Amino acid sequence: MTEVSHQQWGEVPGQGSVDLFALESSKVRVEVLTLGAIIRSVCSRGKDGQMVDIVLGYDNLEGYVSDKRYLGAVVGRVANRIARGRFVVEEKVYQLDINNGPNALHGGLQGFNKAIWLATEVKDGVQLSLTSPDGDQGYPGEVQVSVTYTLQGETLTAEYQACSTKTTPINLTNHSYFNLAGQSAANIYDHLVSISAQSFLPVDDTSIPKGEIRAVEGTPFDLRKPVLIGPRLKELEGPGFDHNFCLSSPGDAYTERHAARVCHPPSGRILEVTTTQPGVQFYTANFLDGSIKGKGGSKYGKHSSFCLETQNWPDAVNQASFPDCLLRPGEDYKHITRFTFTTI
Repeated sequence: MTEVSHQQWGEVPGQGSVDLFALESSKVRVEVLTLGAIIRSVCSRGKDGQMVDIVLGYDNLEGYVSDKRYLGAVVGRVANRIARGRFVVEEKVYQLDINNGPNALHGGLQGFNKAIWLATEVKDGVQLSLTSPDGDQGYPGEVQVSVTYTLQGETLTAEYQACSTKTTPINLTNHSYFNLAGQSAANIYDHLVSISAQSFLPVDDTSIPKGEIRAVEGTPFDLRKPVLIGPRLKELEGPGFDHNFCLSSPGDAYTERHAARVCHPPSGRILEVTTTQPGVQFYTANFLDGSIKGKGGSKYGKHSSFCLETQNWPDAVNQASFPDCLLRPGEDYKHITRFTFTTI
C-alpha cells in the first residue's frame, strides 16, 4: 500500500505554484515536484536499517528554478544531444537553440524541465501532464505528454506517453543523479556498476555519436559484469562516462529489458533499472564542479553521483541507422522505466 500526499511547495514568478507530491511505501519514500516532473528525493533503507536520501537536489524551489544540470528532472522534447541543433523532417529543416557547445541538449533553453506540469493523483502515485505547443523550442507539432510515477513496494515506475499533431522527434527520460551512499557523499568510486549492453556508441569531442556501434568487449565500456567505478574511471580517456549503452538493436521487438544494476557494498543499497527504451546514458557527473549548493549545504562535485538516463540513442533524428525517434500524428509514444531499490 502506497500513501500519496501533496502540498504546495512554492511559486515560480510568472508561471504559477509548484506542488510537492510524496509517495510512501513500507520500503521507499519518493518526492516529486510539479516543476519539471522532478524527482526531488528517494529515501531507501541501507543494511543498517537507516533511510537515507540518495538523489541529489535542492532544499528550496529557487534552487530548481535556477538549476542548469537537470537535477531530477524529466527532460524533453528530446533528451540528450542533437548535432548542431539541426534536423530535417519531411523535407523541412528545423533549427533549435544551441545550448551545449555546438549542439542542442535536453530539449532547449526552456525545455520540459522548466515547465510546471499539471498533476493528478492516481493509485499509488501521480500523473503529470503537459502541452508543448507547435514550435516550442523550435520543434514541430503540438505535443501532449505525460509521465506517471507510481511506487509499489521497492519499485518506482515512470511511464511516459505522448502524441503529436505533426511528425516530431521525441525522447523522454528522467535525469536523476544518484549516490547510493547518500546525496551528500563525496563520490561514487566505491559503487559497483553493471550494464546489460553488448555495445556502446563512441562519440566525438562534442559528445555526438560518430555513427559506429562498437562492441564493449575488450574496452573499458564492458560493464556486463559488476565493475568498481573508481578504478574503471581511471581507464577512460576524458572526464568519465557520458555514453549511450545499447540495450537493443534497431528493429528489435519492443519489450522491457534489464538495463543496469548498481550496488554500494558499504551501505548495502542496490538500484536496478529496467526499461523499454533501446538505450541508457550512463553519466558519472563529470561536469559537476562543487559550485552547486545542494540539500543540507552539500557541495556536488565531479563524480559525486551517477545518472542512468533510459533513452533513444543520441542524435537519432540525424542518424538513419539508429532506432527511429520520430512520433507521427495518430501514433502513441509510450515507454516505461522502473527503478527498484533493495538492500544486500
